[in-house]
Amino acid sequence: MEKKPILEVEDLSVTFHMYDKGLEQSDLKVISNLSLNVKPGEIVAIAGSSGSGKSLLAHAVMGILPENAKITGKITYKGRILDQKKKETLRGTEIALVPQSIAYLDPLMKVGKQVTGRDSKKEKEKSQKEIFKRFHLDEKIERCYPFQLSGGMARRVLVSTAVISNASLIIADEPTPGLDLEMALEALKIFRELADEGKAVVLITHDIDLAFHIADRIAVFYAGTTVEMAKAEDFQKGMEELRHPYSKALWQALPQNGFKPIPGFQPYAKYLPKGCLFSPRCPHKTKECENDIPMRKIREGYVRCIHAT
Repeated sequence: MEKKPILEVEDLSVTFHMYDKGLEQSDLKVISNLSLNVKPGEIVAIAGSSGSGKSLLAHAVMGILPENAKITGKITYKGRILDQKKKETLRGTEIALVPQSIAYLDPLMKVGKQVTGRDSKKEKEKSQKEIFKRFHLDEKIERCYPFQLSGGMARRVLVSTAVISNASLIIADEPTPGLDLEMALEALKIFRELADEGKAVVLITHDIDLAFHIADRIAVFYAGTTVEMAKAEDFQKGMEELRHPYSKALWQALPQNGFKPIPGFQPYAKYLPKGCLFSPRCPHKTKECENDIPMRKIREGYVRCIHAT
């Protein structure tokens, strides 16, 4: 029996109401019709260039977008609509975030307490010591304040908070920058262990090479929307197994595949093209690409492209 998603995002759009020139106001749509789901026991890695909407998705799920943001679409957690009140109730308990910035650590609280919580029990304190040991963090680190840590140490502390939270859904937003290869691999190994225990993990990362080896599926983002959902093994097999032209371009841009760039650049949210957002850079562009392009199933994956086969 197929497992039901813990998190399901359907046709999510995020718009910021903002001032333009002088007192002129405008709405800037930064995420458009984005869809994603993650099931218990799996890791879904999100790949894409900077500005593609990866972190905004995490903030939308957690309910920490700024007040000028408007959300449409549907986000469900364990089959129930995840509204703002529900997000505030669940975050930090059932839904945990490993934020991208180490500035999320409280500068006035010792890091040990930040990992275990103010009213920590002995079980959590034991777990904190164990995870610090795995991350090669000396026992005295728990008595330090964030400013006393290096960037890599602070990053490992952030990952530790999610690991011992016992959350059913973990969203890790760029958890490996600042870590050497050994620690990056250890962090990803821990996320794999959490998924194998039945938790759902969303891994947002630029280290897609590493993600291929621990994730179950890869979601490819471009200009604020999902262009492909594929099994991680498709990326390992080669470009011919992928469906969307942008996914193939990402594969070719990897060092081991020739570091081949493609012409053009990702469009700014204010000047998005009609229809397919990748069409200005796509060698297969036709007039039909200017229409709305829905996601469709091809070869056990999903793609937003009318030319994909």
